[in-house]
Amino acid sequence: MSVLLYRVGRFAYGKPWYVIGGWLAVLAAVVALLVANPVKLSNEVRIDGTPAQKVIDNLSVALPEASGGQGMLVFKAPEGARMDDASVRPALLAAVDAVYRHDHVIDARKALAQEAAKGESSPLMRAQAAVARATGRPSSGKTPVPLLAGGQPVPGVTVSADGSTALMQFQFDEQTYELPSGTIDSTIKVAEQRAARGGLEVLPSATMMAIPEIIGVGEIVGIVVAAVVLLVTLGSVVAAGLPLVIALVGVTIGVGGAFTLSTVFEIHSLTAVLALMLGLAVGIDYALFIVNRERQLILDDGLDAHEATSRAIGTAGSAVFFAGSTVIIALAGLLVVGITLLTTMAIVAAATIAIAVLLALTLLPALLGLVKERICPTRTWHRARQQNAAAGHARAIRWGTRLVRHKYAALAAAVLVPVILAVPAAGMKMGLPSGASFNTDTAQRQSYELVSDAYGPGYNGPLLVAVSSSTNGQPLTPATLAAVTSDLRHTKDTTSVSLAGMNSTGTTAILSLIPGTGPNDDATKDLVTAVRDKSTQTSNDHQATIGITGFTALAIDVSDRLSDVLPVYVVTVLGLSLIVLLLVFRSLMVPVMATLGFLLSIAATFGLTTAVFQWGWLQNLIGLDATAPVVSLLPIIITGVLYGLAMDYQMFLGTSMREAHIHGAAAQGATIAGFARASSVVVAAATIMVSVFAGFIFNAQPMIKQAGFALATGILIDAFVIRMTLIPAAMALAQEKAWWIPAWLDRLLPDLDVEGDKLARKIPLPRPTTPQPHAAAQKTEPAN
Repeated sequence: MSVLLYRVGRFAYGKPWYVIGGWLAVLAAVVALLVANPVKLSNEVRIDGTPAQKVIDNLSVALPEASGGQGMLVFKAPEGARMDDASVRPALLAAVDAVYRHDHVIDARKALAQEAAKGESSPLMRAQAAVARATGRPSSGKTPVPLLAGGQPVPGVTVSADGSTALMQFQFDEQTYELPSGTIDSTIKVAEQRAARGGLEVLPSATMMAIPEIIGVGEIVGIVVAAVVLLVTLGSVVAAGLPLVIALVGVTIGVGGAFTLSTVFEIHSLTAVLALMLGLAVGIDYALFIVNRERQLILDDGLDAHEATSRAIGTAGSAVFFAGSTVIIALAGLLVVGITLLTTMAIVAAATIAIAVLLALTLLPALLGLVKERICPTRTWHRARQQNAAAGHARAIRWGTRLVRHKYAALAAAVLVPVILAVPAAGMKMGLPSGASFNTDTAQRQSYELVSDAYGPGYNGPLLVAVSSSTNGQPLTPATLAAVTSDLRHTKDTTSVSLAGMNSTGTTAILSLIPGTGPNDDATKDLVTAVRDKSTQTSNDHQATIGITGFTALAIDVSDRLSDVLPVYVVTVLGLSLIVLLLVFRSLMVPVMATLGFLLSIAATFGLTTAVFQWGWLQNLIGLDATAPVVSLLPIIITGVLYGLAMDYQMFLGTSMREAHIHGAAAQGATIAGFARASSVVVAAATIMVSVFAGFIFNAQPMIKQAGFALATGILIDAFVIRMTLIPAAMALAQEKAWWIPAWLDRLLPDLDVEGDKLARKIPLPRPTTPQPHAAAQKTEPAN
């Protein structure tokens, strides 16, 4: 491997424009396709095969007019005013009329008028009368009243009991992510324009949130911090700029390429954000690792830039190749889950990682071929950098020596810290983001709280119950609908049940069930379970089948499905990655230690995420003032991503230790020498990753916010507590046993030569032409 990559690096350095031209052609093709195909992203969380999703899919066939995206607007009257005031009511009616007349909004008034014109022959009107008789008055909650226009109720609009608030629920003719760009914003705007005449405030719900911005101020700040870290680490604007160029080109091709296919298959906004986060972070880190090795070969071993670049690609590039492989394997493991949303995330993110690796191994040496000797600063800076590097190397040796000498204390601390941080994970609850997940200064949160206060918390998450005739082709009778409604009405924690729609043949009806509790409350989940438990009895008693869907039902099904597949996923990923680590390190103990350390990291990550987002601890530090359950998708996504990234640092540290060991150093000496050589770049790489991920904590979308926090804290814990403390201490404790492997297995495994031993024998290192400031420090051995 090292010899092959050495030749790749040498070619790219010697013929830079061939390589640069090829990548520019790819970049131009992606940009051209993006211009020709507008990007379409989705916010829909769809888990095929779950009960709630099956109900939605069945309704899209039986009642297609109800399969579009849902909209909800809340109107708040001026202080001291009511919706029925003469100065307010006309503005409310005008706003409702403007929304119903807006493009892509289904006008429920027309549909109702057409059915009313049919009189008694209309299945909908008969069903509506039967359901009204069966429901009676709600037994709990605040009873809203319909908004009247010309003495007739306006469909989809109710007014709170105190008259201060109006709630409008409507449907688009397509899913929200399929609507033309700007449709949601313009719908809200026309409502605001009409409502302003009466002093009404218009607040959209969380269902009306458009696709979040992918790049915001927080993300840009994260990239700026990464640039500063690169400048401090490499000491040169030119050297610091190259990793940024590699990362930006990588995400443009990777994420941009995925965007070009968004018209072919659905891409969730979290898919794009995840690929962007990973592409930026690993693109910078992989290029940093190679550039840092090249500069070491120039400054320490006296090589010219061409030879140093070739050897850096052959050695550090090998580590980058296998580090990227572990990330890709971890992401590819999501394919075994069998969930389309996660499959798309895995493919896009893995492709972006693969592109980052290819760029680091080809475009980076080509750019270094243009920079040539300018990769190092001027002669004056040379001396200063050499002195600083020697001092930093000496500090790393001293720290590594302390870890080795005090291995028991270091090991205990590195285990105890993540164990303590993991404690809150025992109380982790999973769900999907709702209006309560947003900050208090957002319209989504204000809408949620206003509805809760004026109507009751259940109105923020109404459940849809699909009732279908079990007799093929026969319509539902009014008596059947009344009986089903009555059963649902008397289910614990039900506030109200009403008819939300019916198909033209009368074979399928939709009932809107308002819970007495909020979308993420345990009582609401119990209500969903109770309704599902009644399905068999309902089918036997009333010749009708029922299915329940809605926000809470989807959240329950998503959590259950992901909980079931998580163990399979973890076993698959750990098994495949252990094989890769075994091939790289040719050791049984090192892969096991690396994996056990990761389990501590992931437990601590979920503990911190639960404490901050679910319990509300220290939220002011990240500008958050909302508590919410952990997003259902997060555990499985973060497990895969964090495992791959953790193995990056294990690869960088472990290969440096193994390189020292196979070149003759004793086990403890190899641990210290490898730690001293790789620790600075691992610290810089981890700082960069934390900075990039932390930038996404300030995204307005709760799902993206949690993902950014979990990845940032996970990297922080894994890099500094596990890789930089626990692993060296464990290696010192194991001593020579850390590198033991059965002879028969050693003969079976292919020699990947990640450390460049074959390269050194086949193409010997040229004699140095400049002093080696680190040589004395590298010979330092610890006292046993």
